Amino acid sequence: MPGLIILGVAVVLIAVFLIVIYNSLVQLRQRVQNSWSQVDVQLKRRYDLIPNLVNAVKGYAQHEKSTFETVTQARNKAINAGNVREQMQAENMLSNALRSLFAVAEAYPELKANTNFLQLQAELTDTESKIAYSRQFYNDTVQKFNTKIELFPNNLVAGILGFAMVDYFTLQGEPDARQAVRVEF
Repeated sequence: MPGLIILGVAVVLIAVFLIVIYNSLVQLRQRVQNSWSQVDVQLKRRYDLIPNLVNAVKGYAQHEKSTFETVTQARNKAINAGNVREQMQAENMLSNALRSLFAVAEAYPELKANTNFLQLQAELTDTESKIAYSRQFYNDTVQKFNTKIELFPNNLVAGILGFAMVDYFTLQGEPDARQAVRVEF
């Protein structure tokens, strides 16, 4: 009889232990998803600003058609990215395309003095800061989640229940991809 009680208590303790691990992993997974949605909101804001910015520059630099097309294509790729890895690649392309757009804008002093362009520039600068913060928050949350999955005995429970590591949102590619998009004139 005492052996059955000990076995029963052990089973209950193991069940509680598994429930606690599972619930903590679910909470962190939800935080990762929430933090990604915050990144997504800021990226959408950025995508909404880009056509206005392109149109503002287009009025002054009509012969720079390839630059405008590159920015538009990069924006469309970023909007349609399916996962974090595709989003990272698309964002790198978009940042490079925006650098080209701003390089074109630098050649037009009257554009740099245009109130509408200056307002768009300020909004984009603000958005870039919010994107950077959102990416940092996302990566911090991913780090907590991935660490929780890798720690023993969580790794046993996570593996059995199908919890998988999540990709960080990092910059890759060209060395200048790590530089912020310049929007000062």
